[in-house]
Amino acid sequence: MSRQCSITGSAPVRGSKIHRRGLAKKKGGIGMHITAVTPRYFSPNLKSKRIWVPELKKFVTVKLSARALKTVAKRGAYVTLSKAGLI
Repeated sequence: MSRQCSITGSAPVRGSKIHRRGLAKKKGGIGMHITAVTPRYFSPNLKSKRIWVPELKKFVTVKLSARALKTVAKRGAYVTLSKAGLI
């Protein structure tokens, strides 16, 4: 199974980390200097959850992000899962 949310579709995004060296000017130094830019991935906060759907009277197992879990709690399990095409 991929590292992707079943409801929102959020997946890992490629970005970069900036390495800095030196002491900031406001702390008494001569300033920060960028020494390297390293590639990295930003991964979504995925959880594997069993969600009870009262309309179907059964559990549905989905891989979703923490943001999508709040959406399920707000809108309801059946509406959210059916809109995503999981039911």
